Amino acid sequence: MASKVMDLIYWKDTERTGMVLTGLVVGLLSLFQLSIITVISTVCLAVMCFTISVRIYYQLLYILSWGDGEHPFKSYLDLDISFSGEQADLYVQKAIVMALSAVDSLKRLFFVESVFESLKLLVLMYLVTYLGELCNGLTLLIISVIAVFSLPIFYSRRQEEVDGFIAKIQAKIDNVKDFLQRLVQGGGPPPDPTPGGAKPKTQ
Repeated sequence: MASKVMDLIYWKDTERTGMVLTGLVVGLLSLFQLSIITVISTVCLAVMCFTISVRIYYQLLYILSWGDGEHPFKSYLDLDISFSGEQADLYVQKAIVMALSAVDSLKRLFFVESVFESLKLLVLMYLVTYLGELCNGLTLLIISVIAVFSLPIFYSRRQEEVDGFIAKIQAKIDNVKDFLQRLVQGGGPPPDPTPGGAKPKTQ
């Protein structure tokens, strides 16, 4: 299943990926005008009208001896999406561990275990308020879907350039983080990277 998702993201089957991306974007855009219940019910009706029509068409071909009578959606019907009891327990345990870890991290941030980490969250939330004024969650979801289908293939083709650009940004972020950490700790010069550190000069 994971390999099929990766094939979609990396456009291994251009036609199928284009259909999936178009369907997702059109469905999300329709939520601006229609309720989610209307969108889901309409999509289900459209899918069922298509599948029933194809099923009847193949059955007619078989009756007229123009087809082999094979079910047109047999590959989808044979797709195994079930979980064993052990797999289900494993996924539930992983979900619980992730949820508890997230709650623990939020607890440490909101109750200021580390001033620096809590300040980073404060700045992030402040920036998110401006983002909320520019667009809503549905717009961000549409942008995220488009990014999922475009950024991986762009990165695979421009990997060296992107890595260089990210390295420069990471260096600037590290400089800012180092400055903020020294500011929180009371200032002072940055640590000397040479072994043993620099010795003070004598008069």
